[in-house]
Amino acid sequence: MRRVFLDANVLFSAAYREKSGLLAFWRLPETVLLASGYAIEEARRNLESSQARARLDQLLSGVQTVVEGAGFHLPDSVRLAEKDRPILAAAIAAGATHLITGDLKDFGLLLGRRVAGVLVQTPADFLGSKARK
Repeated sequence: MRRVFLDANVLFSAAYREKSGLLAFWRLPETVLLASGYAIEEARRNLESSQARARLDQLLSGVQTVVEGAGFHLPDSVRLAEKDRPILAAAIAAGATHLITGDLKDFGLLLGRRVAGVLVQTPADFLGSKARK
């Protein structure tokens, strides 16, 4: 069973457009979708339309909200902006197998790498690798 943590930008993008390709995450078999309150609130804050916020609420019914990972210390080798550290910490603390993010600027150096057991990938890389299996 995969435990897939969705970053705020993935939640935002899935809710932003009614027919987003990211909705594929909600159809994956043997997959538990995870997000933290921090990621959820960031996505919600950036969605301007009430329709998009309603789509987010609907999507969240298929997502397990996990604790923030407060007090969890990231490995010393991880260099992330302060605003992104709670995302990775929550994914690790929740026992996620994957962290899915579209944030290439801040997570770029971690893409394709495992950090404390969590593989950091873009949505395209994750969904593409699932299509080949």
